[in-house]
Amino acid sequence: MYVRDLLAAVLLVLVPWATLAATGNEPRVVPGFTLERIATVDGGRELAVASNGDLFVGTSGNDVYIVQRVESSSPAAPQVFAHFDNEPAAGVALSNDALFVGTQFGVYQIPYRAGDTHARSTPEKLANVRPSGVARDHVTTTVAWNGTTLYASIGSSCDGCVPDLDATRATIQRVDIAHHSIAPVATHIRNAIALAINPQTRALWAGVAGIDDLPPGQPYEIFDDVTAHTLPVDYGWPSCYDDRRVHPRWPADCSHTALPRVAFPAYETPIGATFYPADERGRYAFPQQYRGGAFVTLHGSWHGPPNGLPGYVAPRVVFVPMRGDDPLHAVNWNDPNTQWTLFVGGYQNGGTIERIGRPTGIAVGPEGSLFIADDLSGAIYRIRPK
Repeated sequence: MYVRDLLAAVLLVLVPWATLAATGNEPRVVPGFTLERIATVDGGRELAVASNGDLFVGTSGNDVYIVQRVESSSPAAPQVFAHFDNEPAAGVALSNDALFVGTQFGVYQIPYRAGDTHARSTPEKLANVRPSGVARDHVTTTVAWNGTTLYASIGSSCDGCVPDLDATRATIQRVDIAHHSIAPVATHIRNAIALAINPQTRALWAGVAGIDDLPPGQPYEIFDDVTAHTLPVDYGWPSCYDDRRVHPRWPADCSHTALPRVAFPAYETPIGATFYPADERGRYAFPQQYRGGAFVTLHGSWHGPPNGLPGYVAPRVVFVPMRGDDPLHAVNWNDPNTQWTLFVGGYQNGGTIERIGRPTGIAVGPEGSLFIADDLSGAIYRIRPK
């Protein structure tokens, strides 16, 4: 796995912004935009923005925070909106009348009206996840709401194992709110942390980290339209990866596993994703070339080569241009750098482990601003066109 990390780091050198050294306390956005730190929430993970401009922040701890008026010139100081008895309370999503939260062992609902600054009632548990109760690897639960359906992703208990600890792991589940039950829409998917809904189509997209112990540069990380496949869709983990290649340790028939629509280089680790509205007309609307496309936060690699050699994959935020649910450029299984461009970089000093942050959650505000969380520095950033 260490050779793979080194190769991935070499590939980053070919992308100019990707390996810019961290030279200050903040990352750098591409020309034409401003990046401003508007709040600090320790361990901030997924984000959701209400119609009135209040921002909800899931965390790696027991609490979900609210930051009021994030589109204004003076956002409020973060405060705890709801507390949970198991951590991390990392996943957050909003409907018209509820805040949904994903914790390690459950999916919850809290009644919500725009302007609420604390939970109206005790969170109602909608579903049990990881019912084994074993806290091992991939402990976050991400949630996404498409207007009619609630989804929850539950990561595997290991890098590669057959079988997993319980049937909910390495899946994306559809949550039946009325009956407090779940059913899989995706299986054999290692850790689909970056769930996102395309507001144009209501399609569910998932950014997924791949298995570790393969030859250099493999497997690619993926971002895919889950609902474009016949459900439940099989992604093949741990036996299958990339364009239906077979893992030598867990051989299987990979001919019917899903082919993803977007690929990133190995060890990028997608954590958050959001689609920029195609019809955005807010005060801080992004230029036309960003409308309808997807922004994805990449956490970078957690390990690197031995002996102090460079090779850690840098955290960054990238942009994938889209037409509806079709990437502007098709997957090239020989080059995972063709479908996206860098949007925010400068989190890391070259290929070293020296970092000023690691981006996580990402969301678009009601006036068109882009918000990004950071679980290393605790920063909440706001990005706008100049």
